[in-house]
Amino acid sequence: MLLNISYNNPETKRKIEKTVGKPFSLQKRWKLGGIGSPKLYMNSFSIDIHNLLILDQNLNQCNIEIRPQGIIVRFRSLLETYGLIIPYYKLKLYKGKAKEYSLYIDHYFIKVLADKEDIHHFFKKIADQKVLNTPPSFEDL
Repeated sequence: MLLNISYNNPETKRKIEKTVGKPFSLQKRWKLGGIGSPKLYMNSFSIDIHNLLILDQNLNQCNIEIRPQGIIVRFRSLLETYGLIIPYYKLKLYKGKAKEYSLYIDHYFIKVLADKEDIHHFFKKIADQKVLNTPPSFEDL
């Protein structure tokens, strides 16, 4: 789900916490080695996100926050901040070319450049969290 998260709206906050959980505690953040990504440059994106990003001439950048049941991909357009809220059970994560990762949910997607080693470590952390939080399928039972 794509939301405008610029303002402190209790209804928006409730939707986000219901979908991906409350933020990790400081102790858990320390244990995980951080929950935020470095600055990521977006190579391509779905049409809905594209329509927001073409409104200004800034670089297309985003960052990712890990939550207990999903991730939040944040990016800015004009003076607004938008969040793509992705629960782990809907997240599709692909490593494309050697320097690109793709994040998919429903009809939204974002492809980001992974030109530094710490970006690869961060996406490994997301993949590990996804495995830990995905319920077993019927084939596993």
